[in-house]
Amino acid sequence: MTTEQTTSSTAPARIRVALVDDQALFRTGIRMLIGSQPDLQFVGEAGDGAEGLELVRRGRPDVVLMDVRMPVMDGISATAEIVASGAAAKVLVLTTFDFDEAAAKAIRAGASGFVLKDADPEFLLAAIRTVHAGTTVFAASATRELLRRYEDPAEQRSTVPAAFADLTPREREIFDLAARGLSNAEIAAHEYVSEATVKTHISRVLTKLELRDRVRLVVFAHEHGLVAKGD
Repeated sequence: MTTEQTTSSTAPARIRVALVDDQALFRTGIRMLIGSQPDLQFVGEAGDGAEGLELVRRGRPDVVLMDVRMPVMDGISATAEIVASGAAAKVLVLTTFDFDEAAAKAIRAGASGFVLKDADPEFLLAAIRTVHAGTTVFAASATRELLRRYEDPAEQRSTVPAAFADLTPREREIFDLAARGLSNAEIAAHEYVSEATVKTHISRVLTKLELRDRVRLVVFAHEHGLVAKGD
C-alpha cells in the first residue's frame, strides 16, 4: 500500500488536452488517440468556439486543439478570448490547408502553432507535447509563408516599440535569426554558440519586448518591418 501511494504521488502529471472541432467523427478519433497515451489526459470536447470557451473554463486543459472554421464562434475568436482571459492553456490550431490564412490569423490571436488535420498521429502527439513544453511546432518556411500571405502592407511598417532599442547588439542578432524562423539548433550553429546560450538570449529578448513566445517574436518582426534578408 505504501509503495503504491509513493509511486502515485511521484508520477508526473499528465498533459490535459481538450478538443474544439465541429466534426463529430474527427473528435472521436482524436479522443481515442489521446486516450491511448499514458502521459496525456483527454479532458473534454466541444463542437464550436463558444462551447470551447466554457470547456476551457471548466476543464482547465494544458493544451487546446482548436479548429479554425466552426459555427457560432470560429477558432480565431475563441483563441483570442482564451489568450485574453489569461488561461494557462496553449492553443494548437488544426487546419485542413497548408499555409492557411485562417491559421495565420489564429496565430496572431495568440495560438502557439498549427498542425494539419491529416498529419500523422505521431506528429500530432509530438506537437501536443512540444507546445505544452513551450515551443512552437510548425516549420520555419510555413511561418514565413503564413505571415507573408496575411500581412497588411499598410500595417507592416508600424512604429517600432521603444523597447526594441534596449536589445544589445548580440540580442538583435539572435532576434533577427529567430525572426527568420531558425530553430535554436540552427541559430547555435550559425553563431557558433551552444543551444543553452541561444535559449538564454531568446528568453531575454522575449522579456524585454514583452512577448509571450517565439511565435509572437516572428509576428512582431514582420509587423514592424524588422525581418532581415537571410543569407
